[in-house]
Amino acid sequence: MSVLVGRQAPNFKADAVVNGDFKEVSLSDFKGKKYVALFFYPLDFTFVCPTELHAFQEKAEEFAKRDVELMGCSIDSKFSHYAWLSTPKNKGGIEGVKYTLLSDIHRTIARDYDVLSDGGVAFRGFFLIDKSGVVRHQLVNDLPLGRNVDEALRLVDALQHFEKHGEVCPANWNKGKDAMKATKEGVSNYLSKN
Repeated sequence: MSVLVGRQAPNFKADAVVNGDFKEVSLSDFKGKKYVALFFYPLDFTFVCPTELHAFQEKAEEFAKRDVELMGCSIDSKFSHYAWLSTPKNKGGIEGVKYTLLSDIHRTIARDYDVLSDGGVAFRGFFLIDKSGVVRHQLVNDLPLGRNVDEALRLVDALQHFEKHGEVCPANWNKGKDAMKATKEGVSNYLSKN
């Protein structure tokens, strides 16, 4: 498994469904403009996947407030994505999901991000990419393990806090809590107060 953290995110250009419309989306479209939260999921019309896609949709406004472009990606076609988006929630569908769903039908994006499983579908990868196109966080779960979307937002907050204030974020840090300078005195002061 490749570690992409600290490196330029592999660029891609792919067909996608965005808010019900077919579009071509490239990662480079966002470089210098937005953060990108790119997450992979195994397949449309499955089981853990719709719970995650709905969870990301429930927090989509929070990502947008933080200037983050949210994108889901699987090996399905744009037509499969569209059909799943047209399927009601009570039938296992993802009706109501509005953020970008990328089609990786040739598996090149999953391969470039090193999340392609031996079974030919993507593991549950999550990549936080900064405005300069650098991967700042990477997490890969096995197929049965759903993600915590609040944790993804917390990591966005931590990255943006660091960029704005130059302070590092300790364990279990949340927005509004104390961070610290990356110095001996900084950690001493933090630990003595917390």
